[in-house]
Amino acid sequence: MAVETKEYRAEARFQRVSPQKARLVLDLIRGRGVEEALNTAAFTKKRIAPVIHKLLTSALDNAKYVAGEQGIDLDVDNLYVKQALANDGPRMKRIRPAPMGRAYRYQRRLTHIVVSVAERHTNGSTNGSSLVTRVEEPAVPAVEPAETKAAKPAKKSAAKKAPAKKAAAHSEETKKGAANKTAKKTGKKKES
Repeated sequence: MAVETKEYRAEARFQRVSPQKARLVLDLIRGRGVEEALNTAAFTKKRIAPVIHKLLTSALDNAKYVAGEQGIDLDVDNLYVKQALANDGPRMKRIRPAPMGRAYRYQRRLTHIVVSVAERHTNGSTNGSSLVTRVEEPAVPAVEPAETKAAKPAKKSAAKKAPAKKAAAHSEETKKGAANKTAKKTGKKKES
């Protein structure tokens, strides 16, 4: 049984900024408390930051208004930015003069910005989360995977040593072969 949280949102549509630039500021405030998000938006040096600050203030005012209308007990200090989106709006096609009488086309992007705030529930609240009890698994199964992990590297290290023995045996054979070649040249046999 999941507890539903009420979301309060505000939108700013057809803003004259590209969505990529708006997301730079929205990523700074997403998931933060409303007070911290307002301070972040107020002191961010981007052209869209005052618009996002105004939008966040509007979402906060919407939360207060709706909570008052519906008789919901809302803790404003417990609100956080649940969603902050910058969606593509329509694009305005424009033409820029180019050399030799040509014209280059470019697009002016518009953005729809959506900010929604919700109340963050604490563990001790009375909204049903205190009814849930957590059961922890016993510590015995956690020991067994550690033993299997210890056995696997031993097999890998044994596999690594096997080619080294072959290489050592191969190098001994090449030494004997080289000794036989030098013995043939000198006419003496070397016994090993």
